[in-house]
Amino acid sequence: MASAVGVDDYALSRVPSGARYSWWSVAVQRFGQISALSQFLLGATLGFGMGFWQAFLALTLGAVILEVVAVFVGVIGVREGLSTSMLARWTGFGRAGSAVIGLAIGISLIGWFGIQSAVSAQGLASLVGVLPEWGWSLVFGLLVTAIVLWGFGSMAWTAYVTVPAFLILVGWSIISELSRHDVGALVASAPPGPQLTLLQGTTLVAGGFIVGAIVTPDMTRFNRSVADVVKQTLVGVTLGEYVIGMAGVLLAHAVGTSEITTIVTSSVGWVGILVIVAGTIKINDWNLYSSGLGLVNFVGTVLGRKVHRGAATAVIGLLGSVLAAAGILDAFVDFLTVLGVVFPPIAGIMVAEYFVVRRWRGELERARQRGAVPESAPGWVPATLLIWLAAALVGRFVEVGLGSINSLVLAFVLYVVAGKLGWVRGVGSHRTAEAVPAGSAV
Repeated sequence: MASAVGVDDYALSRVPSGARYSWWSVAVQRFGQISALSQFLLGATLGFGMGFWQAFLALTLGAVILEVVAVFVGVIGVREGLSTSMLARWTGFGRAGSAVIGLAIGISLIGWFGIQSAVSAQGLASLVGVLPEWGWSLVFGLLVTAIVLWGFGSMAWTAYVTVPAFLILVGWSIISELSRHDVGALVASAPPGPQLTLLQGTTLVAGGFIVGAIVTPDMTRFNRSVADVVKQTLVGVTLGEYVIGMAGVLLAHAVGTSEITTIVTSSVGWVGILVIVAGTIKINDWNLYSSGLGLVNFVGTVLGRKVHRGAATAVIGLLGSVLAAAGILDAFVDFLTVLGVVFPPIAGIMVAEYFVVRRWRGELERARQRGAVPESAPGWVPATLLIWLAAALVGRFVEVGLGSINSLVLAFVLYVVAGKLGWVRGVGSHRTAEAVPAGSAV
């Protein structure tokens, strides 16, 4: 019955060349992730606490950080055709570590899925009414779940509709509001709220999408070349940060608030509901998609059972919708903040292993030639787990610099050093049940 619930989308196998998409198709979805309502809110938050040019600099620094991370892990994804949590088995973490990563991805992104659904529900309840917030949370969450059930292809068509709609509506909002103001005066004006430092602003930008950057392989495994990954990252991240982010900065200066619903409704009234819906759908589908992939890997590794991606998506989507409706998702905020320093070391370790240490690179390359995953994976890698813990603690408690970047760079350096000293060794070996050609695992 599980196979009838959506499509599996190569959750535990390589994406074959025949199932890859053009760079533009993937780029639209990448841009959709970063140009979402949350990015608009980020820009408004920066504008509320920073001047125009200081916010521009914070967005620039944050975008560079995100692009570097996304390109490197994205290249691993397009070469190997595997999801982030599956890749982790052979990029430093071993079978047990990849299960932990899959669970962390699942919990983190289902939290964001619920929060985004709740944000949309608040806007729908205030602008449309008819249903209470909890009702709109369920409706919105289940709508996104239905889209994600049918995988990458369904999400691509959704992006083709929601991305242009969001851009048109945001453009209307910007023009409607800014036409009442002197733009030059807004650019030169002081922030209307409590001031943010450049470090705080850059941290908000980098931290706001760092988890999305790290799970980039979930998306780039559908790309056709390394060049495609670079192009879509530069286009998606740059335009997403500047077009939507800087628009939020200006509107916060114009309206004098960082509340996104107030900004949108003051500009275009009831049409603001369309901005909210379009802006949330096109990031929430990827929150749910990556969460489902992480859960599939976790269950397969820990319980030894293969769960269909569609079935996992249905369960998680329902859970996230119910949590949003219950109004208990505020409890996730502190936990998600902690995950903001727990996730970056994952990227540092994966990049260090794949490009520098290369302890298991050969196994991936040999398996790639037959269109499968390696026949076995290390059980766990003690050095990696210690490095991961140390880097996360530094990112969490050392207050100098950017916590997310500190943890990422430290994890990279420590793993390279450990690899050169011969300390990166797997303990135990487990046969990979999914070691079959990709074409047979649709």
